[in-house]
This record gives sequence, C-alpha cells and structure tokens, in this order.
Amino acid sequence: MKLVILIMLSIFTTSCSSQEREVVTNKSDKSVKKELGSQIGEYVTSAFEDSKGNLWFGTIQKGIARYDGVQLKYFTKEDGLPSNRVTSVTEDSNGIYWFNTGEGLSKFDGQKFTNFLVKKGDWASNSVSHFFIDSKGEIWIGTWGGVYKFDGKKFTSFPIPYPKVATAINEDTKDWITAIKEDAEGNMWFARDGYGACKYDGKSFTHFLKKDGLHSNNVTEIAFDRDGNTWFGTRVAEKDNPDPKKRTGKGGINQWVNNKIISFPEIAGFNNGDVHEIHKDRTGNIWISTTKNGVYKYDGKGFKKYPVPISIMGMTTDKKGNLWLGGAGGLYRIDKKGEVINVTTKGPWK
Repeated sequence: MKLVILIMLSIFTTSCSSQEREVVTNKSDKSVKKELGSQIGEYVTSAFEDSKGNLWFGTIQKGIARYDGVQLKYFTKEDGLPSNRVTSVTEDSNGIYWFNTGEGLSKFDGQKFTNFLVKKGDWASNSVSHFFIDSKGEIWIGTWGGVYKFDGKKFTSFPIPYPKVATAINEDTKDWITAIKEDAEGNMWFARDGYGACKYDGKSFTHFLKKDGLHSNNVTEIAFDRDGNTWFGTRVAEKDNPDPKKRTGKGGINQWVNNKIISFPEIAGFNNGDVHEIHKDRTGNIWISTTKNGVYKYDGKGFKKYPVPISIMGMTTDKKGNLWLGGAGGLYRIDKKGEVINVTTKGPWK
C-alpha cells in the first residue's frame, strides 16, 4: 500500500515519423499570470465543463469544486461524498453527475449523493480511476482493481487478459486501469499500469506493448486525433525500482500511425519523463502535458509549447475555447490568446 501512495503522489507532483513536424515555443508567454488567493486544491485531478456551463474540478483532499459563474463551491464528505479524493467528473445524458472517488462511485442529481461500492472491503476496486459511457450507453468503470461494467445498480467484472511482458510488474498496481476510451469504430481501449494498452473489438483483445514500440508498459492515457491516429501517454516504469540507481528509462509520448508505433525524440519531455494527460479539444487539436517541460499543442502539423509550470493531471476545453488544466500545484487556464494563467479561489475566472 505504501508504494501505491507514493505512485499517486508522484503522478501529481525509437523511431521518427516520416511526416514533417515543427516545434514552436510560445515566446509571447514569458511569464505565468497569477492572482492572489489560495489554490483551488493542492492537487487538482480533473477539470470538466457541464451542459449548463458550470466548471467542476476534482481534488485529492478537498472533494469537488464547482464554479457556476458567480461563486466557487466545494462539495465534500460532509455533503454526502464518500471520499474527499475525487479524480474525475462526468455528466450523463440525463444531467446526472458521476464522481470517481477513493471510496467508490458517487452519483449526484443536483440535490443529493448516492454512493456505490464496487466491492465491499476491496480498497483497489473501490478506488475508481475512470467512468466512461460508450456510444451504446453502456457504462465502464476503471479501478485500481480492474475493469467493471455498471448497470446503474450492480458492477460486473470485465476481465482483460494479461499479456506476456519482459519488464518487472508492480503487484500493487498491475490491475490499475489508467484510462478507458472508445475509438470512432466503436472499439474499446484500456490503458494499464504495467501491461501496456489493450484494444477490445467486441470479440478479441489486441495488446500494445513496449516490445511493439511503446516507451513503457506503464500506459497512462490514450487519445485519438482527427486523422484517426492513436496517441499513448506513458510513465517511466523504472521509477518503481527499489534501487534508486536504476530509476531511469523511457516514458512520454508515442503515436500509432499507419500500423506503426512512433516516437518524437526532438520534443523535450516526450521520451524520458511522464505524460499523464492527453486531451483533444473541440477543434481537434491534441494537448499533451509533460512533467517538467510544460504543455504542448499539436495541430496536425507541428507542436507549440506553453510554459505551464506544474505537472498536469486533467484538462478540458470550455465552450469559449479556454483550456483548463488541473495538476500538482493548482489550477491553470490557457486562454484563446495563449496566455497561461494560474486560477486561484479568487480567479481570474474571465
């Protein structure tokens, strides 16, 4: 359990494509604009805009924060949440909110919370990492204890095969599901800590591993761009090694294009660090966070760097085109002009 906690805290604190790629640093952003006020949370795990335009931010210790355009309000265990550790927010087609927490799944109808345990007494399965509604309306739950399907009342385990891997497996995190996504063809994708990425076509499983070209078998995120290519974020698996001298290795960004996994050796932070978030915005741009080298936007032709000073865990694009980023150190926003702004409890919200 100690190692699991350390990994959680660390999260929050090669070939080239034949395509031409350009790297551009946003030189106009020489500094990050900051306002007085306390941070939304020491660790902001996620950002989400609902159908009404409200902004929601998950935190590790302060529950869920909501900004409704007028005021910032926190919801915690005192209001009915099962845990103050909230890792993401989702809104379904009926306007119901679903929160992933450290002690199960929580449903919020705007008035009260209804909480669901995946398995009684099972810490791993009740530590919910992902909630996903697919194109058929089926609900998928990712946990530190594997994948489950949820019918609104009960959870059914959805076992995924373990591929053979050459790298050492961390027993504490081998069933941690770090992402669940659906591609344009309706295939389900699962990112796993130690067993790479897995595609499920409804009948069979296809695995994507380090031996296939990924930097690491510890996959943190999956995203699909406007051209149908798949992006993988990974973390440096060797950081789990008990020997400090052996905590070096590959980690960062890979892309699956033309049935080949490629890397981007020319981009700082894409090859020897951790990437915990990849986000496709409303116009199809891909945003990629790095641990120490800022955030990059990929428009299909080249990369542009933004000097976000923290490690990012969650991103969302609002209806106005602003990008909201939560991470280890608070909440940030990149506005349409490209300015990086630290948003505190006192804003600036506009």
